Amino acid sequence: MNPEDLPLLYTDLAPWFHLLTHPVDYVEEAAIFQKILEGSGVTPLETLLELGSGGGNNASHLKRRFRLTLTDLSPGMLALSRTINPECEHLQGDMRSVRLGRAFDAVFIHDAICYMTSEDDLLRALQTAYIHCRPGGVALFVPDHTREGFRPTTDSGGHDGEARALRYLEWSWDPDPNDSTYLIDFAYLLREADGRVSCFHDRHTLGLFPTQTWLDLIAAAGFQPAALPFDHSEVEPGTLLFTGRK
Repeated sequence: MNPEDLPLLYTDLAPWFHLLTHPVDYVEEAAIFQKILEGSGVTPLETLLELGSGGGNNASHLKRRFRLTLTDLSPGMLALSRTINPECEHLQGDMRSVRLGRAFDAVFIHDAICYMTSEDDLLRALQTAYIHCRPGGVALFVPDHTREGFRPTTDSGGHDGEARALRYLEWSWDPDPNDSTYLIDFAYLLREADGRVSCFHDRHTLGLFPTQTWLDLIAAAGFQPAALPFDHSEVEPGTLLFTGRK
């Protein structure tokens, strides 16, 4: 995937991203991720590489604990993240192929890992994490769903900014349960400062893999894998996240 082939949310609509999902929405989950990393037993635990860092919402909280390097495929999302995380290092790169030539105490991939839609792509992203994780370090992977836990859903929300606002409808569904992908269709309503409202449809194709596939591929990348419950107030019980020790 090239940057220009990304969904609208990460290209033309990237400046609106924080009105769809704001850093304040990430307080609880960022605290969970920090607790898991701190509970991994890794010492020292100072440097953290986030692959697919998006608009920097997790980073806005994790930077209080870690020294962060943020990478993303989308120039627009990196530009947006710099507005709220100016003290963090930002680098453009594809999580399947980026090579920074250095290692970190921890590597983190949040829901951007969902854009790996084949086992080959997922393995390549996990290998990137392994290459950038120092010996004795830890990686954390947080997909939205595993194959066993996926259920079709609808959601809505949005935020008001100082001069404009966004509302969205999100529809997650799986047209073919026998393949490794599912779809999210977004409808965005964007209200400009002068009251004009525009509507956009944006389709995201995401990967969906069984728990055992996750564990097998994390091991194939070189890590010692583990699956942990993602205990979050807004996440379906039974949802898993994954770690790897190097």
